[in-house]
Amino acid sequence: MARRLIYGLMDLFFPPKCIFCRKLLRGRERFICDTCKKDLPYTDLAQAVSPGEYFSKCVSPLLYTGHVVQSFHRFKFSAQTNYAGPYGQLMAGCVQQHFDGGYDLITWVPLSPRRKKKRGYDQAMLLAMATALELGDVAVETLRKRGEIPAQSGLERPAERKTNVIGAFEVSSPDLVCGKRILLIDDIVTTGATLSECSRMLLEAGAKDVICVTLARTIHSRDPAKRG
Repeated sequence: MARRLIYGLMDLFFPPKCIFCRKLLRGRERFICDTCKKDLPYTDLAQAVSPGEYFSKCVSPLLYTGHVVQSFHRFKFSAQTNYAGPYGQLMAGCVQQHFDGGYDLITWVPLSPRRKKKRGYDQAMLLAMATALELGDVAVETLRKRGEIPAQSGLERPAERKTNVIGAFEVSSPDLVCGKRILLIDDIVTTGATLSECSRMLLEAGAKDVICVTLARTIHSRDPAKRG
């Protein structure tokens, strides 16, 4: 009773808004409005898959366009960490659709300690924990970032992105990953360079296989269709 009262007061003074379009939620809508649930730039089976090296497959439930970009920026840069839960639901659904339990361990692409301290949280870790919760599992830390490198978002050419992350990560728990099929989680996939480098390190540490999921993937000219 007390919890319902507190939530009712919060909704009165801070009306909940859709995490994508920011419109006020109505009735039984939770986190995502009915319009966005229907019209988000969902990937189809072909669009969901992103190429890369070292990992077997990378899938994403959304294309990185329109309201998805704006929503993600609020999550990553404006401390809207409550978005992780509904994002995790979307990602877990994508994992179930494409992988059907074909993994033994869930982990994530880590931020550097300096960026994590500055931001106050690691967005990929939050996504991994939320996704794992939806899958009835837990996410564990297996990687750490060595120092600072230029942000991948500031590099446009695939070759630059690939070179930028070489040697940027190391496996913190080799015994944990040895012989395991790893589900590796990150936020957005563009060229797949970061996921590929993390996958390479996990495989060198003895992982049996690496598959990946991200919240969204950028749109490429080779895509069979583009939305949004």
